[in-house]
Amino acid sequence: MSFRKLVVWEKAMDLVTLTYVETEKLPDSEKYGLYSQMRRSALSIPCNIAEGHGRSGTKEFIRFIDIAFGSLRELQTQIEISKRLSFLEPKELETMADDVGRLLFAVRKGLLEK
Repeated sequence: MSFRKLVVWEKAMDLVTLTYVETEKLPDSEKYGLYSQMRRSALSIPCNIAEGHGRSGTKEFIRFIDIAFGSLRELQTQIEISKRLSFLEPKELETMADDVGRLLFAVRKGLLEK
């Protein structure tokens, strides 16, 4: 099965798209701060899912899911910072990030039960 058929990968790709849309609203002064960091964190999530899926075993896939989870937590922290600084009203972004987190947890749990 292709990684493209994984629901968690598809939802993570949607999160990247929304992150790109939302970061366009950040002030110019954040171009090298939150703007680029949020995009890098978001990009890392589906990339690590895809890379882990292509690895040779379950143990390696779990490791890449864990890395994706770390990137998600970075993004969630950056979303919170942008909210506290009143740069964004990120309700949709927060909800989508939470959904991706639940899916990552479910995938990890399923892999551990193999």
